[in-house]
Amino acid sequence: MDEFAVARAVHVVAVVVWIGGVSFVTTVLLPAIGREVEPGLRVSLFERVEARFAWQARVTTLIAGVSGLWLTVRWQLWSRFVDAGFWWMHAMVAVWALFTLMLFVLEPIFLHRWFSQRALRDPEGTFTLVRMLHRVLLAVSLVTVAAATLGAHGGLS
Repeated sequence: MDEFAVARAVHVVAVVVWIGGVSFVTTVLLPAIGREVEPGLRVSLFERVEARFAWQARVTTLIAGVSGLWLTVRWQLWSRFVDAGFWWMHAMVAVWALFTLMLFVLEPIFLHRWFSQRALRDPEGTFTLVRMLHRVLLAVSLVTVAAATLGAHGGLS
């Protein structure tokens, strides 16, 4: 079996699981919590449920990053990063870097505590902020996935 095909498949599966999880949280979990849970308990429930997904998100973003780097090195794709026509490569790295920063640095060190404290003062506003941030992250992620798919198959040239 072709090692490049396997690496690409690993990369795509990691992105599907990772962004699929973001989609589930954004379009199913958060709206359900918003409908079914009283305002003062929403952020707490969300954090407990999302904590169970965090390990999966961390593993899949790590796999996506390592496989993407491997493909870039093995296919010698570095020149694409200086060609504006390959903007979607930059978008993939930017989305990956944003999620990696959030999952491995900001959330464990700062965001979890900040959201918990903010939720004590303004539970409804905090939940609204969480929903809005997830919508933005999902939108940027889906645009990036679509652009990367089109770009990788010649649809943006």
